[in-house]
Amino acid sequence: MAGRIEDYALIGDMQTAALVSRDGAVDWLCLPRFDSPAVFAGLLGTDEHGFWRIGPAEPVGTPSTPPPPGGGFTDTGDLRVPPVTAAAPALPSDRRRYRGDSLILENEWDTQGGTVRVIDFMPPRHLLGTPDVPQMIRIVEGVKGRVRMRSALRMRFSYGRIVPWVHRVEQSDGGHRTVAVAGPDSVWLDGRAETYGRDLTTYADFTVEEGERIAFALTWQASHLPAPATPDPEDALAATARFWHEWVGQCTYQGPYREAVVRSLITLKGLTYAPTGGIVAAPTTSLPEDLGGERNWDYRYTWLRDAAITLSSLLRTGYREEAKAWREWLLRAVAGDPENLQIMYGIAGERELTESELDWLPGYEGSTPVRVGNGAAGQLQLDVYGEVVEALHLGHMTGLVRNDHAHQLQLKLITYLEQHWREPDEGIWEVRGPRRHFVHSKVMAWVAVDRTIKLIEQSPAEGPLERWQALRDEIHREVCEKGYDAERNTFTQYYGGRELDASLLLIPQVGFLPPDDKRVIGTIEAIQRELSTEDGFVLRYPTHDDQGNNVDGLSGHEGAFLACSFWLADDLAMIGRVGEARELFDKLLSLRNDLGLLAEEWDPREKRQVGNFPQAFSHVPLIDTALRLSAAAGAYLSPQPDPRSAAPAAR
Repeated sequence: MAGRIEDYALIGDMQTAALVSRDGAVDWLCLPRFDSPAVFAGLLGTDEHGFWRIGPAEPVGTPSTPPPPGGGFTDTGDLRVPPVTAAAPALPSDRRRYRGDSLILENEWDTQGGTVRVIDFMPPRHLLGTPDVPQMIRIVEGVKGRVRMRSALRMRFSYGRIVPWVHRVEQSDGGHRTVAVAGPDSVWLDGRAETYGRDLTTYADFTVEEGERIAFALTWQASHLPAPATPDPEDALAATARFWHEWVGQCTYQGPYREAVVRSLITLKGLTYAPTGGIVAAPTTSLPEDLGGERNWDYRYTWLRDAAITLSSLLRTGYREEAKAWREWLLRAVAGDPENLQIMYGIAGERELTESELDWLPGYEGSTPVRVGNGAAGQLQLDVYGEVVEALHLGHMTGLVRNDHAHQLQLKLITYLEQHWREPDEGIWEVRGPRRHFVHSKVMAWVAVDRTIKLIEQSPAEGPLERWQALRDEIHREVCEKGYDAERNTFTQYYGGRELDASLLLIPQVGFLPPDDKRVIGTIEAIQRELSTEDGFVLRYPTHDDQGNNVDGLSGHEGAFLACSFWLADDLAMIGRVGEARELFDKLLSLRNDLGLLAEEWDPREKRQVGNFPQAFSHVPLIDTALRLSAAAGAYLSPQPDPRSAAPAAR
């Protein structure tokens, strides 16, 4: 059974990622890309669906007895039979951490025989000259004494469905490599520890002494190609550490909460698909929003909304190359057809993201169905136009090199939006119920028009300025008339409704109304009353009406949405309640796991993280709130102001 979501750590190479549990098990790894089928899918099933665990071979506290010469194995032809028949015990490590500011993970166990450390990482492929060959490297290091260890590797291709053909390939130097092949995929295992096969699993039993390092490397290669080069684990470790040190050194933020900000930035970098600049929402699929329920989605794609706000955080902390790469990805993905803008694309810009269910996987803690692909790709979400234009505007404001194609795209998007902003849509939360006139969608349509007007006013770009100024005023007027409940002094989720929606917290942040407007303050206070949990965290919207019926087309409940809770902290700071904002922010930081990672939601009943993990849409607002609170204290040193913080014109 998989561990709690917060028990996992992220490692990755900016093209794919793995989740490593406290017990040393890799329970999730898709190869060769984020959105490829998983070779380890135990996270969504059981050990039968694939894992790779390295840990002590005996429980903590049991005397460590070293094996006799030769490892204690008997040779029976091709099968190496060990003296111990059980798999390595699933023992949680005593300590774990990232090595400095990096995605190099270290787990340590204390046994009666000594202390051992396992170092896990995935070297960025460009460093080693292998752009199409992902590697996962695990180095077992003796820290103290002698510790008996076991590696148990069970590869299952196609999300745990296919048992590969595993065999040895003899080398000219007398050694051998182990390779697993199934259809188009092959995975090669290298290491000096002797391996053997049993129960369709590849084992290695060995002892590590103080100062000794024993490495394993797992390399993916297309099965029709020649064998990949044998990795050099120590060189790869040094290059990976150097890469992260240099990348983090570009960060311009030096204010309070820097540790949390930097860890979130590293996580966002780890979710970036380096070849194209696309940014995945999360590296996982179907980790549930409702434990045991059906709210399980595939997040291994690039949402324009998520990527745009990620771009904002990267730009405001000094990372222009990532912003430039994302802008180029956007231009390729949208191509010459902005009228058919999708809310999400594949990481290389693919449009077809057909949703299907993997009925052979029992799901995380029984949460079914397990889905791959995402049917929401075909939804109409008008707010996306606002987020994309806002990102392009921010790039312009922070000095990205001028790109005429980006300007032309922005003008085309507004031309389309001008004709369609009055239509109902599915809204920011991708509800699978009826389309409505969601207030947040209309507000973001206003943002798109407003930022394009600024583009025309501040650059050589041309457009019907007066007409679009009138359009901006019309949208603003309609939202204030139809999306505002004067009796309760709050904006509502959609025109004519009474329900609230946490996305309304963005109204002052995007400059639609100033923070001191009574309607803004009333909305913030209404959301605090009606959408907050007893812990003070914020739900996205009510999932049930007064009669107990589901309102979003799905059964069950969901937890507090972490991004919305950060938005509330932002708003509280904007209306002058800075102490309350800091208190909420500190509570949100306490929800991170010991490595600083956040999932999508927090289950207030079970007191645990839920949803896909780690989630870009949680780490981005963490950065934004830290920057806002630091600015409130006069401690945020930014090379550029946040253009979103400018007060809007009174309307």
